[in-house]
Amino acid sequence: MASTLVEPRLERAGLVRAHGLFGCVLVLAAALRVLVMLGYDTARLYWYDSFTYLDTAVHMRPEGAFHPAGYSWFLWVLRPFHSVELVVGVQHAMGLATGSMIYLLLRRRSLPGWGAALAAVPVLLDPAFVRLEHAVLSDSQVVFLIVAALLVLMWRREASTPAAPWTGPWTGPWTGAVAGVLLALAGLTRTATVPLIGLAALYLLSRRAWWRQALALAVAGTLPLLAYAGWYAQHHGRFALSGSDGVALWARTMTFADCSIIEPPPEQAALCPNGTVLDAASEYVWDPRASLNRLPGDRFTHNDLARSFALRAIAAQPLDYLREVVRDTSLAFTWEPVAHPKRTAPSSTFPRGAWPLPSGHALIDQVRNEYDPDIRGMRSVEPFASILAAYPYPWFLHGTLFGVLLLAGAVGGLVRRRPVLLPWSFAMFLLVAPVAALDFDHRYVLPAIPVACVAAAPAVHRPHR
Repeated sequence: MASTLVEPRLERAGLVRAHGLFGCVLVLAAALRVLVMLGYDTARLYWYDSFTYLDTAVHMRPEGAFHPAGYSWFLWVLRPFHSVELVVGVQHAMGLATGSMIYLLLRRRSLPGWGAALAAVPVLLDPAFVRLEHAVLSDSQVVFLIVAALLVLMWRREASTPAAPWTGPWTGPWTGAVAGVLLALAGLTRTATVPLIGLAALYLLSRRAWWRQALALAVAGTLPLLAYAGWYAQHHGRFALSGSDGVALWARTMTFADCSIIEPPPEQAALCPNGTVLDAASEYVWDPRASLNRLPGDRFTHNDLARSFALRAIAAQPLDYLREVVRDTSLAFTWEPVAHPKRTAPSSTFPRGAWPLPSGHALIDQVRNEYDPDIRGMRSVEPFASILAAYPYPWFLHGTLFGVLLLAGAVGGLVRRRPVLLPWSFAMFLLVAPVAALDFDHRYVLPAIPVACVAAAPAVHRPHR
């Protein structure tokens, strides 16, 4: 009888020793999110993005320009509760789940508890992630889906010897299918992540014996995209995931395009730079002085024409395009934050103040009537806001250190031949793709950081078999 009582206590003691550090980090992360819920009286509603997502959730039709409907489906599931506070509460739980998945995956890859817990710290404790969780924005969902896909794809450990392969429930084609669906949902939440399906399929093909998983992933990842594109065509008349890719790429070229070199045909010549100089490529999308916005009609009705001009400009000036992409991408690694565009002020702290919504705007009033009648501007609440404002998280931990993580992942994947090339390639793509397609944004860097942690941690630690 005594031995039967002692054994469970020994098991619990072993669990505490193995996972106690991460447990403490997770408790602190949960407490931080409770403070944020108390420190701000409602969800952060970013004008245009937030209300477009909410409007799509109410009417269940694909938005015609920038935003696919993946995040709006999540909002639709929570619509019966009529509460944006509940939305951000669920997103805070998703943030905790994302950190837990990183920890579980790295422990599975034989990392010690302290190393796996350290890799989960940015997504759990960085104010930039927590603030996005507290906003009606798609970023938290994108990060959650990508990390979940990595968990599925990397859960299987490599065989210790060719004669003794590791087997288990995570080895069949269905794992590729699950990962494909997760990545498809990420692509339908933010279209820039769609190529991750191809990267994951190539990774599985490189494992040779995993071709069935690669095929399952490709099929399961492609079918939802095709179905969504068909739904989009029913509403907007074109088979696509969004209607802004050409406009975005055109804006990217406005920082270097020279029409004396490009020599566009007459129908594209109106999109040449017209002397308007702005401090960031993305500003050209919205500035009324930009050449695209001087054409008749809505800017997005010229999406195909803008794409044709942009591709011609990149083909004529490839080195100039590459220079702009490299220059803007380097802003992610600065020791101190660099405002880009200059009107923005990136921060790794929690602000205090009040942020009212525009009054008398039709879309705001419509969403308030149809989704949550209590929607209002956000303001900080004392004394919780003062506690949050004193919370220190130095910028270089997701600036310069981010570059170190990417370098460590590259070394681990290429030199030490560790199986980290999948998360490393994901992180690099998530970093560079938004810059190549439109512009650099500190917010768009964040999804790459937890993935870079997954790549770097196994690369710098030699696991014990």
